[in-house]
Amino acid sequence: MVIKVFLASSSGSTAIKKKQQDVVGFLEALKVDYTQLDIACNEENRMWMRQNVPEEKKPANGIPLPPQIFNEESYCGDYETFFDAKEDNSVYSFLGLPPPPGSKEAQQADKADIVENGTHTEETNAEENLDDSTQAHVEEEEEQEEEELRQLEEQDQQGSEEEEEDLEETQQEEEAE
Repeated sequence: MVIKVFLASSSGSTAIKKKQQDVVGFLEALKVDYTQLDIACNEENRMWMRQNVPEEKKPANGIPLPPQIFNEESYCGDYETFFDAKEDNSVYSFLGLPPPPGSKEAQQADKADIVENGTHTEETNAEENLDDSTQAHVEEEEEQEEEELRQLEEQDQQGSEEEEEDLEETQQEEEAE
């Protein structure tokens, strides 16, 4: 399965650029295999994206803006739904991918399975079958992923603050005129 991220390489909007960077950076941090498809330089990519975003997901003007995310031909969502999935620790299910063993999402899925079935699924719980050294390695990777995610969220927060400052400056300049 290939995750396709439709981007605009020459967007004039800083908001769109930041959203694209956030999606790409997060996928790289999770080591998710994905392909970037540019809609600014390739008309076929732009038309394919516009035709394959479901009608109910298109904005009022009917033209979806990048980033738009697909798993092969299946629509995953736009930046807002990606961000919600990121906040809920459900990016893998958002992308239609199985979560890696030991990840928070896999642990949440195991807990949901326990609650749903009322019993513990002993053989499907990968963590129970790991020896101590492997478990320590998984925990170390999780900590590293969490640190990378914290850094990405801090960058996103800084970008949002800069965007708000730019907006305030623009409003003050308009009022001064």
